[in-house]
Amino acid sequence: MINLDTLFEKSELIPAIIQDSETLEVLMLGYMNRESLELTLKNGLCTFFSRSRQKFWLKGETSGNFLHTVSIAYDCDCDTLLIKAKPDGPTCHTGNNSCFYRTLGEE
Repeated sequence: MINLDTLFEKSELIPAIIQDSETLEVLMLGYMNRESLELTLKNGLCTFFSRSRQKFWLKGETSGNFLHTVSIAYDCDCDTLLIKAKPDGPTCHTGNNSCFYRTLGEE
């Protein structure tokens, strides 16, 4: 297993792409710092660091639509995570399964 220090050498926050573990649909993009990644590893629920609120954000804490971690991979540069998860419901706050439900130029 990679040393977590390696993941955060370049930046305190790294992007985490969340993918449905069954359909492989990309659900969202969030950011993690070391502590939010450690929380995710510990409790099995995707936890992020909100850049706008400057605090931890447990996905589903308000909506009940938690993301249950299945696996966590990292890219070749050790600066991005790919998390496969089982969602409890829609991931997007709009009610869509994915935050990526719009296509550029088709508004």
